[in-house]
Amino acid sequence: MNVTPQMPDLAPTTEVNELTEFRGPDLYDLCDATESAIEAGGGFGWLRVPEREIMENHWRGTLLVPGRQIFVARLDGTICGSAQLHCQPRNNEAQAHSGQLSSFFLAPWARGHGLAAQMVKAVEKAAIDRGLSVLNLDVRETQKQAIRVYEQVGFTRWGTQHTYARVNDQWVAGHFYSKILNAS
Repeated sequence: MNVTPQMPDLAPTTEVNELTEFRGPDLYDLCDATESAIEAGGGFGWLRVPEREIMENHWRGTLLVPGRQIFVARLDGTICGSAQLHCQPRNNEAQAHSGQLSSFFLAPWARGHGLAAQMVKAVEKAAIDRGLSVLNLDVRETQKQAIRVYEQVGFTRWGTQHTYARVNDQWVAGHFYSKILNAS
């Protein structure tokens, strides 16, 4: 009787969860992932990697902003991406029904595992849990992978601004998207 030995499952573990505090290597991992994304051209506004202290202070401060939730993607337990849900301030009653998906990125080394779509879905679920009915976002036209994810999960492009960003002394257009959230 021939028995073929079974190979252990080597598939990486993936998860997306809300970040409410930094534990263990979380801040270090988040900064590393951010640096990778910036270097690949998807640094949600940053064009060059800032000094590490600036980046660490950015992420520490982001956790303190009222009306903002941060979601992180993890590959084998290591933070490799992030997305944020911004809610309207209390004085903006006319738009209290809407939120903004922002600061979305995934380190290039973590792509191909479905984490980008999982992060967007986590933000959508949080928006629905908060009673929001619309989720908006904007993105540089050069961020093709992010655009592909947004469109695959049902966001609709409603506009383009041709002077959205300035990268390497060139204008880069930005696209604006929205999605009606279905709470049912």
